[in-house]
This record gives sequence, structure tokens and C-alpha cells, in this order.
Amino acid sequence: MDARAALIYEQPGEWKITDVTLDPPKSGEVLVEMVASGLCHSDDHISVGDVPVGHLPFCGGHEGAGIIREVGPGVIGLEVGDHIVTSFIPACGHCRWCATGYQNLCDNGALILQGNQLDGTFRMRADGRDVATASMLGTFANWQVFDQLSVVKVRDDVPLNVACLVACGVPTGFGSAVHGAEVRPGDVVIVMGTGGVGINAVQGAAVAGAGHVIAVDPVAFKREVALSVGATEAFATIEEATEFARSITNGQGADSAIVTVGIVHGDRIAEAFSAIRKAGTVVVTSQGALDEFNIPVNLFEISMYQKRIQGVLYGVESPRRQIPKLLDLYDDGILKLDELVTQRYPLERINEAYADMHAGRNIRGVIDFTL
Repeated sequence: MDARAALIYEQPGEWKITDVTLDPPKSGEVLVEMVASGLCHSDDHISVGDVPVGHLPFCGGHEGAGIIREVGPGVIGLEVGDHIVTSFIPACGHCRWCATGYQNLCDNGALILQGNQLDGTFRMRADGRDVATASMLGTFANWQVFDQLSVVKVRDDVPLNVACLVACGVPTGFGSAVHGAEVRPGDVVIVMGTGGVGINAVQGAAVAGAGHVIAVDPVAFKREVALSVGATEAFATIEEATEFARSITNGQGADSAIVTVGIVHGDRIAEAFSAIRKAGTVVVTSQGALDEFNIPVNLFEISMYQKRIQGVLYGVESPRRQIPKLLDLYDDGILKLDELVTQRYPLERINEAYADMHAGRNIRGVIDFTL
């Protein structure tokens, strides 16, 4: 069938709106009419060339929601008309990681930048060429074919142009606080960067009962939003946040610092490391460059102060458990989602939307295919 998609043909490169064709769903696959896709920074990393991909042209997008319109043979537990949210890790359920409850670390995750489906072939074409898809998804398209492992059925009373957020940014940020930092009631928590992921680390820390949730962002608008969704204080710099954390902890520092800036470098991790107390935790959720290795932290301090640096992927949580749970929290009024969507865009304005992200105008921009 015919569809419209945002593709890149080179790295770095701008998104180009292109007519594409899709194969019908094969065994274990579903055809989905997309309703919305969040504009995650991870897809921007691909377009600007921070992260190389295995095949071009490449259809971006992994934070999506839609409605199943066709079901291929062998699909279990999904039907035409079901509302779904995408999972950028197509958890197999059988590998060591899935079997021990770490679906976010499924071995299939090693394939998400290759662009082909699990069987090694492609479902999308443009001008006779195979088109790769981000995370085996490619949600920057108004129709798409997904493996059943890549979708999570969700309740149908949540608008899909809001539900799309729990595909990536919300569980990643929320879980960074709840699972990565293991925030406890009364903790002092610093969140560095309050964009689409960090704003949900703020929410996660607040829901976990932190006594102080200290948001750090150079953009005043983002600090204001952070204060409205759970932050108790907000500062423009990590230096200000660190000084405040020490002032309320007898000089000890924060219990944890969560790094959710747009792209991370070693010096940002070092700043967070300096901000935490003995036996504190630095959570690194931000994505860094593949060729960057050094973190300038004091090696005496890391052992003698018993500090921990913890990486986080997908919120340290199995998406099939986390996604429905987050939507329940939203329904209960505990988790804010509507407030995170700063602006909605038609697919044709995707480059403008990412320009707005870079300019600090959005917490989360969303491509709305109904516009």
C-alpha cells in the first residue's frame, strides 16, 4: 500500500517527506494506521549523524501510537482495531535478559540501528529502494508494518496523540528516577536537563516521594514546566543546583543526580558526580557519541566515597509492564502527559519541529497524523 514518510538519505541530512510503499504484514506482523509520533532527540541524533545507521534511506521515529488495521498470520493477542503503543526494543521473551525480567535489555536491541526487520528484510520502499526503519519501527510514517514484538496493546480510552509519549520519553525518564536512581521518600534529587526525558525524571522522582526535586536547565520555559510537574526548585546551572543541594544536606550533596541533557559528554557526568553525596548515584540516561570514552572523575573519590555511575536504557523496566502502568497513573491523575506536549505538527513540518526542539521551545513536539 502507499504511505507518506519522513526519510533521511544521508547523514547528516534533513528529513524529506517521501511517497513510499509498504508490503502487507507477514507472519507475526501487523499493519498500523499511525495517529501520532513523538519527536524524540534520539531520532535527531540519527539525522545529524551522531549515531550511524546500517542502511539508507532511513525512516525515523520510534515513539508512536496507532490503530491496528490488519493482522498477519501467527499474530497472538492482537486484533484489528486494537490501540497500540510502539516499543523500540522488540523484546523476544526468551533470551537471558527477557527471562530475568530485563526486557529493555533484550538481545534484539542490538539490531535497532540496522533498519531491517527481525528476518533481515525490509517492509518499506521508496523509488524502488529498500527503506530502513528506526528501531524496526519508523513511526514517522502515516502507515507502517510492525512485528508483534514491537507493539504493546493499550487501553483505548487514552487519546493516542497523548499515549504516544509512553513509548519512549516518559518510561525512560520516569524509570531513570524510580529504577535507575532508586529514589526514596525524602531524597534530594538533581535532574540535569528537563526536556522530553528529563521532565519525566522530575515526575518519577516526585512520585517516588523525593523531598527535593531540583531541576536544572538553561531554558527558563523548561524550568517553569518542571516546577509545574513536580520539581521543588529549578536552577539554570548545575553549579547553582549543587550549591543548593549541599546547603540543605549539611554539605553532603544530593542523593542522586540524573543526567538527561540532549547529548552527554564526560564533563557533564563529572559535574553530576561532584554534586552527589557519599554512596550517592549518578544516573546517565542521555545518549553520547560512540567515539567518546573519557569521564573526568576523581578515581580516589569513586571508591573511597562509594559513589556509583548507573546507565539507564528504557527506564530499567520491561516495556510491556511499564507502558500500561504509566497510562494507569495518567488515568489516576498522578502522571501528567497532556502538559508535556508543547506543540503538535503535521508530518510536513518535521524539520521545523526539530528546529523548535533545538531552540528550547518544546518539552515534547508531536507529529499528529490527523492534522
